[in-house]
Amino acid sequence: MKRSYELTRAAEDGDVATVARLLGAGAAVDALGEDARTALDLAAQENHADVVRVLLGAGADAAAHAGPYHDLTPLTCAAMFGSRDAVAALLDAGVSMAAQDRIPYTPLVVAASNNHAETVALLLDRGAAVEDRAMKNRTALEWAACFGRVESVLLLLDRGAEATGTALSCAERHAQRGEEERGRYGRMAEALRAALGRDAA
Repeated sequence: MKRSYELTRAAEDGDVATVARLLGAGAAVDALGEDARTALDLAAQENHADVVRVLLGAGADAAAHAGPYHDLTPLTCAAMFGSRDAVAALLDAGVSMAAQDRIPYTPLVVAASNNHAETVALLLDRGAAVEDRAMKNRTALEWAACFGRVESVLLLLDRGAEATGTALSCAERHAQRGEEERGRYGRMAEALRAALGRDAA
C-alpha cells in the first residue's frame, strides 16, 4: 500500500525518476493513492507529460475512472484542467477522443466548457469532431456558449463550428445580466449572430 501511495504522489509532483524507480521495483501502475486516484489520473491533471508517457509505457489504464469526482477519464481530466502537454501525450499513445461507454464526456467539450483554448485548438488539430453531440445532444460550441466561455466560442467558430440558436440564446442570456457582462459576452453573441446571418439585436 505504501508503495502505491508513493507512486501517486510522485506522479502528481511530476517526479518522473521516482515514478520509473517505483514501477521498476514492482509498484502496481494502476494502484490507487490516498484519494482513490491513480498515478496516470494525477499526472494527467497536473500536466506532467513525461510521467504520463512512462505510466502509459508501463501499461496504465487510459480508460479508467479519473478526476476529482471519478467521473472522467485521464484524457478528459487533462482536458478539463487545460493540461495541454498531457493531452498531447495521451493522444500520441492512441487514446480515443470519443466518449466512453461509462463516461459520456468528451475532451473537446470539457476543454471548451472550461475555456482552455489552447487545448481546444490541439484537440481540433488532432481530429476532434467539432460537431459531435455525444454529451446531451449538444456540441462543444453550445456547451461553451452556455458556460459563457468567450474565447472557446470564438475559437470554435473560427475553426468551423456551426453556430446554432441554442448557442446564441445562451450567449444573449449572459450578455443581458448587466453592463459589465454586456461588454464581455456581447462579443460572443455578436459573433454567433454574424455566423447565423442575423442582424445585431
